[in-house]
Amino acid sequence: MTVGTTHGRGASLAARLSRAGVADVPRGERLLTDRALLAVWPQAPDDLPELLGAVADPDQALLTLAKVAGAVGPHPDLTEALVAAVTGAGPARERLLSLAGASAALGDVVVARPESLRVVLDDAPGVDVDASSVRADLLRAVEADPSAAVPVAGLAGAPGVDAMRRAYRRHLLGIAAADVTSPDPQSRLPAVAAALADLAGAALEAGLALARAEFPDGAPGVRLAVIGMGKGGGRELNYISDVDVVYVVEPAEGAAEDEALAVGARLAAVLARACSTPSGEPALWAVDAALRPEGKDGPLVRTLASHRAYYERWARTWEFQALLKARPVAGDVELGRAYVEMTQPMVWAAVRRENFVEDAQAMRRRVERHVPAAEADRQIKLGVGGLRDVEFTVQLLQLVHGRADESIRSGSTLTALAALAAGGYVGREHAAQLAACYRFLRVLEHRVQMWRMQRTHLLPQAEPDLRRLARSVGMRTEGAEGLLERWRSVRRDVRRLHEELFYRPLLPATARLSEADVTLAPEAARHRLEAIGYRDPGGALRHIAALSEGLSRRAAIQRQLLPVMLGWFAAGPDPDGGLLAFRRLSDELGSTHWFLKLLRDSGTAAERLARVLSTSRYVADALTRSPESVVWLDDDAELEPRDAQRLEAEADAILTRSYERVAAATALRALRRRELARTATADVLGVTTGIRASHSLTVAADAVLAGALRISRWEARAERGLDADPTRMLVVAMGRLGGREMGYSSDADVLFVHDPLPGVDPTLAQDFATGVASQLRALLGEVGPEPSLAVDADLRPEGRNGPLVRTLDSYAEYYGRWSATWEAQALLRARPVAGDAELAGRFRALIDRVRYPAGGLDPAAVREVATLPDPVGRVVGGHRMPNGVALEQVRVPFGVVGAIYEARPNVTVDIAALALRSGNAAVLRGGSAAKESNTVLVRVMRDALAAAGVTAEAIQTVDDFGRAGATAMMHARGLIDVLVPRGSAGLIETVVTESTVPVIETGAGVVHIVLDETAPLDWARDIVVNAKVQRPSVCNAVETVLVLRAAADRLVPEVADALIAQGVTIHGDDDVRRLVPAAVPTTDEDWATEHMSLDLSMRVVDDLDAALAHIRQYSTGHTESIISTDALAIERFLAEVDSAVVMANASTRFTDGGEFGFGAEVGISTQKLH
Repeated sequence: MTVGTTHGRGASLAARLSRAGVADVPRGERLLTDRALLAVWPQAPDDLPELLGAVADPDQALLTLAKVAGAVGPHPDLTEALVAAVTGAGPARERLLSLAGASAALGDVVVARPESLRVVLDDAPGVDVDASSVRADLLRAVEADPSAAVPVAGLAGAPGVDAMRRAYRRHLLGIAAADVTSPDPQSRLPAVAAALADLAGAALEAGLALARAEFPDGAPGVRLAVIGMGKGGGRELNYISDVDVVYVVEPAEGAAEDEALAVGARLAAVLARACSTPSGEPALWAVDAALRPEGKDGPLVRTLASHRAYYERWARTWEFQALLKARPVAGDVELGRAYVEMTQPMVWAAVRRENFVEDAQAMRRRVERHVPAAEADRQIKLGVGGLRDVEFTVQLLQLVHGRADESIRSGSTLTALAALAAGGYVGREHAAQLAACYRFLRVLEHRVQMWRMQRTHLLPQAEPDLRRLARSVGMRTEGAEGLLERWRSVRRDVRRLHEELFYRPLLPATARLSEADVTLAPEAARHRLEAIGYRDPGGALRHIAALSEGLSRRAAIQRQLLPVMLGWFAAGPDPDGGLLAFRRLSDELGSTHWFLKLLRDSGTAAERLARVLSTSRYVADALTRSPESVVWLDDDAELEPRDAQRLEAEADAILTRSYERVAAATALRALRRRELARTATADVLGVTTGIRASHSLTVAADAVLAGALRISRWEARAERGLDADPTRMLVVAMGRLGGREMGYSSDADVLFVHDPLPGVDPTLAQDFATGVASQLRALLGEVGPEPSLAVDADLRPEGRNGPLVRTLDSYAEYYGRWSATWEAQALLRARPVAGDAELAGRFRALIDRVRYPAGGLDPAAVREVATLPDPVGRVVGGHRMPNGVALEQVRVPFGVVGAIYEARPNVTVDIAALALRSGNAAVLRGGSAAKESNTVLVRVMRDALAAAGVTAEAIQTVDDFGRAGATAMMHARGLIDVLVPRGSAGLIETVVTESTVPVIETGAGVVHIVLDETAPLDWARDIVVNAKVQRPSVCNAVETVLVLRAAADRLVPEVADALIAQGVTIHGDDDVRRLVPAAVPTTDEDWATEHMSLDLSMRVVDDLDAALAHIRQYSTGHTESIISTDALAIERFLAEVDSAVVMANASTRFTDGGEFGFGAEVGISTQKLH
C-alpha cells in the first residue's frame, strides 16, 4: 500500500472524513481533536483525513492512532519517535497507518506494549530476514545461547514464556508492517509466508530451550528433533494457524532408549504449552502433533527406527502426502535431517501403492463433504475452488511424477507449481493462472486472519467487513461487490483447473508403472515392451528415444506421456504400428502449441489416440493427413457425423470461392478426406458405427459428387464456348452409394442421365453430357494430394459397352425392351444424388415401373432365380472299383452352420442365403454395431421362409451380439456342426483358438506376388496394380511384392511409379528405397501386415529360394502369385508354395468363388483338412 497525499482541505472535516471512507464520521471528528493525538500531531485535522483514504479500515486506523498517542505519553523517547513519524511524509507513517487500518489486534499489541512501536516505525525489513537471526533473537529473549549445540533457557517458567511471546510478536509486527505496505501483496506473499514459518520455527526452538530448563541438567541424555509439517514445513505459514509437527527422539550417547523417550515426551509437551497455553502474554497458536504415526492414538515421540517401521508397514496414502512437506524446524538438526533422508524415498515411492491416485482423489472429495453447508460458499481453504484444490492438485502431480524428476520436489506450493510448469507437467498458462489464484486466496486468508489475529478461513459476510477486506487487498475502487465477483471468478477458475489436472487419466496410469518404466530406462523398457506384446522392441526403443531425448519442453511432455501410452498402444492389435504412427504424428504436430498440451491435459484424448493408432492403420494415416483432427478425440460432438445440409453448405462455399478447376476439386476432395477421417476415428472408438458410419461416408460422397458436377458443367461450357448448359444433367447413385451403405474404400457406383433442352441439337447435348461425365470422373478419380473417389458407371445399360451417358428416353427404351432381372434388382438402390431436380423426379418415376412392377416379378424372372443349380446331392466325382463297388463324391449339407462375423449387414443375407441354398440351417452372430439391421433382416427372411412353407427356425440369431454370444457359439459343440469366422485376423484367431466346434478357417490375406528376372514389364506392372488398387481392402489384394535382385533395376522403378500414380504408398527395404526415393522405410511388422489399404510392402530378394523362404515365414496361406516366363520357375513355385491358391501370371484378385465358377462364397479357406 502507498499512502496518498493530502488534498481537498477546502471541504468540511466531516466531508473529508466521509470521502476517505470513515463510516462513523462524528466519532472521527472527536478523535481528530483528541488531546493525546493533537499533542503528537497538531496538524492531524488538516493532514490525516486524506491519508486515511488509503488504508483498509479508516475508522480503526484513526482509533488505533489516537490510542497509541495516548499510550506513548509516559515515554518521552517513544513520543518523540511517534511525532517524527507522523509529521513526516516517510515510510514510517505509512507503516503505522497501514498496520493500524489492517489489524485491530496488532494495533492493540502496540497499545499494550508501546515499546513495540519502534518495530513498526523502524525501516528494518520485516521479511526476507535470515532465519538464523530470528532464531537467535528469540533464544536470547529466554536467555539461551544461540550458539550452543543444545540451547537451554536461563529465564525459565512463565517469565521465559512471556518473554518469548513478546519477542515473537515484535517480529510479527515487522512482518505484518512489511506485508500491508507492499504495493503488490500477492507478489510479496511467498516472502511473508516464509517469514511467518521461520518465526514459528524460532518460537519452537525457544520453546524447546524453555522445556530443557525444566530439567536441572538440561536433559542432556536425549536428542529431540522437531519436524515441521504442513504449511510450516513448506515455509508457507499463515498469520494464525496450527503449527503441525512430528517429534523424533534418539538417546544421546550412553543414554537408555526408554529414558530418552520419556524425557523426550515431556520436552515435547512443555514446548507445546510454551506456545499454546494461557500465560501473562496471549498464546501464539496451537502446536499440533496429530500428523504423527497413529495420530492422537500413537505415542507423542518416537525413535527414528520406530518411525521407519511404521511408515514401511502401516502408513496410509495420505500420510506420505503429508510427509512431502516435512522439514526440520527446531531441535537436533542432524537428527531432523536423518528423519527427512529416511522418509523422502518413501514419499516418492508411495505412488506405487495400490490405488494411490484414486485414494488421494477420494480424500479430497471427503474434505469437501465435511465442509458445513453454511460455510461452503465462504470457505477460502477447504471449499470448492479453494486453497486445498490448488494444494492437492500440485501435491498429486508432484507425487506421481516426482519419483522420476527431482526438480519438482519442493514443499512450497508455488515453487513446486513453477517447477511443474518448467518440466512440462502443467501448461505454462494453466500454471500461471493457478499461481495467481493461489496468491489471491492466500492474501485473502491472511487479511481475514490479521484483522483480529484469529484462526479463520472464512470470507466475512457483513458488508463493512467485505469493504475493509477489499481495501486491504488493493480493491478500494471495486469495493465489496467487486471483491465478491473476483472471489467467485477465482473459485471457478481454480475448480476448473483442479478438475482438469487432478483427475487426469494419465495420473493413475502413470502411478501404476514401475520407476524403471516411468523413466524409460532402456533395458527395463525393452523388457516391458517385449512383455506387453511389441514385436520389434528395438524399433520401439528407437522411436521412444527420438520422441523423448533432449531438454526441450516437447521432449519433457513426451517423457510424461510415453510410459502410459506404450501400455495403451499394447492394448490394441498393433502396438508397433501405433507407436510408429504416433511418432509420425508427433513429428508433424509436436512443435504446435496445442498437440502435446491436449494429450497431457485432456481427459480422453491421449488414450483414444493410442487406441486409434494401434487399431487401424487406415485411421492412423487419415489422422496424419488431417492432423488438426486430433482435437476431435477430446469431444464426442466433434466425432458425430456431419449432416448433408452442413456438408452441402461447405461444398457450396468452396465453389463460391474458387472457379479454378483443380483447386476447387482438391478442396472438395479434402472435405471428403476430413469426413473419412472423422467417421473412421469415430468408428474405431465406437462413437459412430455400423449403419451410421456407412451413412456418414455416403453423405460425404454425395456432397463431393454434387460439387464435382457443378465444376464439370463449368468446364464443359468453357471448353465449348457455351453460355448455358444445353441439356439437363443428373447423377444417379447405385450400389452401396445408392443404398447409403458405403465403406471406406467403396467406389461410387453411378448412372449418368441427361435430357436435352427443347430445340438443342441432340449431338451437341450428347457431347456436352459425355464431357461433363468424363470430367467429373477425372476430377474425383485422378491421382492428387487428396484421396480419390473412383466413380464407376459399369452398372449402366450394356455396361462398359454402352454409352457413358444416356438420355432419359434412351433409358426408358432400354429398360422397356432389354433389361435383365439383375438390372431391376440393381435399381432397387438407385437414388438421384446430384443434378436437375425435375429430371430426378422423372427418372425416379421411370425406374419405379422397372424395379417395382405392378404385378411383381414376371414368371420368367421367378424361373430364372429358381433354376439356379442346386448343389445338394450333386455328384462331383467318383469311380467304379474292380470289384464292382461304385464310389461317388456327393455334396451334402453340413447341418447347422454357425457364422461369427463383424459389422456389415449384407453379410447376414449372404451367409443365410448360401446356407439355405446348400441345405443348411444358419445361426448368425453379426457385429453389435449392426445389431438392429441384422435383427430386421433375419426377421424378414424368417417371415419369407414361413410364407414358403419352410420352418422359420432354419435361420436364427444369437441373443447377445457381443463377446458373450460369440463365446456361447464357440462352445456349442453338438448344437452347431461347423463354425465359420469372417472378419479381422484377430476375430478369426480367437474363434480358431477358443472354439470347441469344428471351424472352417478363412485366413487373413497377407498375399504375395513374386517378380522374377524373366517377368515382362507390362505384365508385372499391370498385374501388380490390379492386385493392389482395384479393391485394396479385400483379402485377395496383394500386400507384399518380392522382386528378384536380377530384375530389380528393371522392374522396381516402373512398377513402383505405376502404383504411386494410383495413390499407393510403397513401404520399401533399403534396396527398394535406393530405386524409389518416395518409398517409406519398412518395419519388421510390415511383412506380416494385411494393410487393407493403399499401402504395399516391397522387397528385393536374392533369388527364388529367398522369395520362397520369405513367403514361408510371413504368408497366411491365402493366395500367392509369380510373374514369370520361366516354365521351370513357375513349376517350382506352384509345387512348393503352400497356400490355398497358388497362381502364375495372374492377379491375386482372381481368388474368388465367382471367378472360379464356384458361385458365391463366404471366404477362402486356408486349412489343410475339411
